[in-house]
Amino acid sequence: MLSSMPPALEWPLQFCAFVTATTYILSIVTSNVSQVDRLWTFLPNIYTAYYALLPILPKAHEQPFFLCPYVPPSMEKLAEQWNPRALLMLGLVTTWMLRLSYNTYRRGLFSLKDEDYRWAVLRTQLSPFLFQVTNLTFIAITQNILLFFMGIPAYIAASQPPEPLATSDYALAALASTLLVLEFTSDNQQFSYQSYKAAHLKGGQYNAADHWPGARLQWTPADAQRGFITRGLFAYSRHPNFACEQAFWWTISLFPLLAPSAPSLTTYPIQLHGLSSSSFSPRLAIPFSFSRPHRILRASQLRSMQLTRTINTALACFRPFRLSKRPFGYGLHRGVTGKRQSRQRFGELVSRAKARQSKCTW
Repeated sequence: MLSSMPPALEWPLQFCAFVTATTYILSIVTSNVSQVDRLWTFLPNIYTAYYALLPILPKAHEQPFFLCPYVPPSMEKLAEQWNPRALLMLGLVTTWMLRLSYNTYRRGLFSLKDEDYRWAVLRTQLSPFLFQVTNLTFIAITQNILLFFMGIPAYIAASQPPEPLATSDYALAALASTLLVLEFTSDNQQFSYQSYKAAHLKGGQYNAADHWPGARLQWTPADAQRGFITRGLFAYSRHPNFACEQAFWWTISLFPLLAPSAPSLTTYPIQLHGLSSSSFSPRLAIPFSFSRPHRILRASQLRSMQLTRTINTALACFRPFRLSKRPFGYGLHRGVTGKRQSRQRFGELVSRAKARQSKCTW
């Protein structure tokens, strides 16, 4: 399969294979499988930067050392000029990286001793042998392949002739920036809520002024006791940050497709492989990468299953404007009946679930 790949994908695939092998070996040596998690914020930016910064890279025959990025022979002509579209995409992906890195850092997930709690839950569900199979096939290999796919839109954009930015580029950049702001806000609201909950349950102090604007919500003891956030952007979606994440990569995928120059490369000395010709690969990769961890997360919340069913009834998982089959979608309902009435109805649903939960023997 690798032999049939376009030469322009050779270095990213070599780098992907190296990172995959390294993270897997480290997971065995350290007994910590969160090695890929710590690189998640950086790898999409590396793959995107490779294609956006081709003009400053050495040629293939001038590669100074192994794994040093180089200009693919098939793209040497295109690399003579900067590609404004690829640079714009790099700027957006770099902003995405900074947002995610900041959120990861303040949660302490860059610590070499930390392991994502979802993997700890998965350890209890699988035998040691099956867990190591999952570690190799999904955590190490599959996740790294998904991260590699996130650089494909930049590859297609860099394969197009350099040209000034078009209206579609400005519109998509504005949309992507808005999504990043919403994602940053939802991250901050989640962090603010978790800080309040920890302070309330442990008798500590919570200072709303310590948090970013947009996250200084009026939390109540009932919010802390509920165990999950239902205010702010989370009143419209159970996972607004995940929803914005998927929409962001949708937007990145559209840059080369909506460009004045069609993404077809028939007039250039580059042959697109079926796998690499899809600019929508990030859009397909992100939901797949969320699905398994999300299921593990839900399994770890078995103790509050009745409460989880209530929030599932009231709110869509990712999409903020899709009601579930039952008629109490909080976000849309609030817009029709008013904020106070909707919050009261939503509170009634949660209270009923907590009452049922207190009667259950698990």
